[in-house]
Amino acid sequence: MRSVPETPEDLSAGPPAAWPAGSPDDLDARVRQDLSFLNYPPANWVPPHAPVGGVEVADVTIIGGGMCGLVAWFALRRAGVANIQILDAAPQGQEGPWLTFARMETLRSPKQLLGPAFGVPSLTFQAWYRARFGAAAWDDLYRIPRPMWMDYLRWYRDVLQIPVENGVRVLHVDPRPDGLFSLSIDGQTARLSRKIVLATGRDGLGGPTIPGFMDGIERHRLWAHSSDVVDFAALRGKRVVVIGVGASAVDNAAEALEAGAAEVRLLARRPTMPTVNKLMGIGSFGVTAAYPVLPPEWRWRIMDYAARQQTPAPHGSTLRVSRHANAHFHFNAGIDRIEETPQGVQVTTLNGRRFQTDFVILGTGFDIDPMTRPELAGFADRIACWEDRYTPPPDEANPALGRFPWLARDFGFTEKTPGTAPFLGDIHCFNYGAAISVGKVSGDIPAISEGAGWLAEGIAAQLFARDLATHWQALQDYAQPELDGTEWRDADAAPDAAAGARTA
Repeated sequence: MRSVPETPEDLSAGPPAAWPAGSPDDLDARVRQDLSFLNYPPANWVPPHAPVGGVEVADVTIIGGGMCGLVAWFALRRAGVANIQILDAAPQGQEGPWLTFARMETLRSPKQLLGPAFGVPSLTFQAWYRARFGAAAWDDLYRIPRPMWMDYLRWYRDVLQIPVENGVRVLHVDPRPDGLFSLSIDGQTARLSRKIVLATGRDGLGGPTIPGFMDGIERHRLWAHSSDVVDFAALRGKRVVVIGVGASAVDNAAEALEAGAAEVRLLARRPTMPTVNKLMGIGSFGVTAAYPVLPPEWRWRIMDYAARQQTPAPHGSTLRVSRHANAHFHFNAGIDRIEETPQGVQVTTLNGRRFQTDFVILGTGFDIDPMTRPELAGFADRIACWEDRYTPPPDEANPALGRFPWLARDFGFTEKTPGTAPFLGDIHCFNYGAAISVGKVSGDIPAISEGAGWLAEGIAAQLFARDLATHWQALQDYAQPELDGTEWRDADAAPDAAAGARTA
């Protein structure tokens, strides 16, 4: 039996090297016990909204059943908000990027990060991994294999019984005069909701960045974005050019090489390979907590600096490419134009170099711009963006950052012109689009639980305030006695009255 540390000094060494491994069933039981100790699930305290036209009204609709959507649901449920619907367009088990366009072998995040556990130790990836593979395997694990992270999220969904509705695509969100939202659903009757959470991931408030030099080049036959479905097997024996040297560019280059591409050339406009992940230099709970309340100029400065420095591709991902003799990195190779030729595609750089290739993959990332989202059509132009609220100094000008939405602390959109679209505060941008306003707490693994807590706190506060008249009436109507009159004696009461009180 393992001894229990008795002094703070004993605890400083961390957990024991060999925790006993349980079974998956044991872990599920432990999760249920932990949640029961936390009085989960709490009773729903939000007054029910009457159906409208025979359609039930959800208090919150979460669009997206990936990691962000799951932890948002759990945070709200722990806050006592129960009338939630969570929708995802993907088939069950395919939510998020992990089995679609994410192509890295392992996650960048260290294995011990807490992720969406939301303060429950038995919900961590570490607990899940140990229960399945044992303590020794955990000690040997360096990074989390990407498909395994999806296995963990599937378990997380199952053990918490999160009722994701799959195959449900939200086409449009329409604000109604009665304060509700109508959600147009692909092939289904519209849904109604009081609040919307956009847990829609990396491209959830924009889309893939497609440079103008791709105009006129046939997509899928001659080129693809790194977020597209790519038939890598068809690239066997072919020449491939990858634009960019970031993580997605490098991962796609590796996939092409491993599929048997004849050569892969990565073209970067930068003079050298980025090597330092700058944001790790200040990574802490301090920056997570402070970031949303920093002055705008500091939030902009931090994100602009990180963007200019560029986050490098992970060490392992880069080696996955460079170990191939037919992989070539080219720097100072910004693109001037791309043209289709009888031999395939010709890429011409700004310094006049030419590369002949059969297929181009864009590792150019994603744009953030509310105007590009069809779900928000009709009112996206009323959403305040950073360019509407803050003008950076000339040396920090960054039009791409300017299109990020200017959000409240609870991830709610704000109005470009006050008073013109108050409903925007009921749409919460819990995706990568929140990064400049609130920090990287709604997409990246390290601080996702903190972000979910802020989201749930903000939504709960607004729901309570909106129903204040109902809660006030409930306060006045509450009449369950704590005392029944036998617990005390009134010293000034008449003797017969006092005796009557004692015998009542």
